[in-house]
Amino acid sequence: MTAQAQSSQGPSLLGRVQSASAAHRSISSIVTMALVTALLPIVATLPPFSGFNPQSVWVNSFADAGVYVLLALGLNIVVGLAGLLDLGYAAFFAIGAYTYAFGASPFSGNDFPFWIMLVVGALVAATFGLLLGAPTLRLRGDYLAIVTLGFGEIVPTVFLNADHYTKGTNGISGVYLPSILGYNFQFTNPWPFYITMAGIVTIAIILIFRLQESRLGRAWMAIREDELAAASNGVNTVSTKLLAFALGASTAGLGGAFVAAKLSFVSPDQFGFTVSFTVLAMVVLGGMGNIWGVGAGAFIVFIIQTVILKELNTVLAGTPLSGIDFLQYQYLLYGLALVGMMLLRPEGLFPSVRRKRELHAAEEIPEVPEGPAAAQTTGGQA
Repeated sequence: MTAQAQSSQGPSLLGRVQSASAAHRSISSIVTMALVTALLPIVATLPPFSGFNPQSVWVNSFADAGVYVLLALGLNIVVGLAGLLDLGYAAFFAIGAYTYAFGASPFSGNDFPFWIMLVVGALVAATFGLLLGAPTLRLRGDYLAIVTLGFGEIVPTVFLNADHYTKGTNGISGVYLPSILGYNFQFTNPWPFYITMAGIVTIAIILIFRLQESRLGRAWMAIREDELAAASNGVNTVSTKLLAFALGASTAGLGGAFVAAKLSFVSPDQFGFTVSFTVLAMVVLGGMGNIWGVGAGAFIVFIIQTVILKELNTVLAGTPLSGIDFLQYQYLLYGLALVGMMLLRPEGLFPSVRRKRELHAAEEIPEVPEGPAAAQTTGGQA
């Protein structure tokens, strides 16, 4: 069938689905997340996944993976959309977690509702995002990365040394578990945590899609491309960059509050630099700028790290590799994966169309012939 015949019949089914999804982004996000939420527990009961862990353990891992999906979505705002390299993202994660611990634990004597503390944790983290962004507006590239790295090291250290307020190395234990409409969550039942996290991620995806397609989102991308050109075209770079820091931090604060409620424990060693590095690796591997790609990359990396690597020793029992503890080499594997991705697919596993065009723009420029061929071509054109 010729291209003319295909065009006369109209767009294909896949094209119509993509057009409808783009036109109704919120509805398509809800449907997609509902399908994923329903299918993941079913897939966990099928081999070979059922041989790794029972379904309840998988569901608990999926809930934990949702936290990192949320973190990756927030960091994608800062790094993928606005182009601001943030190496201290775990600091906002810690701020959200401790905010919840201060608001709902026997240590503080407070018992505010779970949903209210989720919002409060996000707002407090956003405030600190503004405080970090305000003095760093003139910095770019490596200099901004160093400042954010310092901030990421300072915050856990403050929580570690403020014994009177945070219990220092012991952490805050006994944080109250969530409750919804009189139903109290339990450690032994991971399903409420899983469903709650799926709902939070769905709301975050819808809001981030709205932001990306808004005037603010286009301003972020303009700053990422060329900050000077964006300022020359009327973009307020000060407020735009501050909003990127604040919104990215609020997403991390939301994830931190959920983790504090799920684990019922908060400690400074949960928020080290490895968390920031892991989330950044998830964003890069998934595909910076692509919301679905970043979420999928975060989920895949977390499951490989927490489940697959733990089970490799069991799977490889009786082979020459059975004596290797793959968990000890997880960051070596991260490094190799990042090097391979930068060489073979720098745009990530699921790149955004705009990002892919940027990275492969040089490949689309036709090569100019040299020597006599160039003279003949020039002469022919003349």
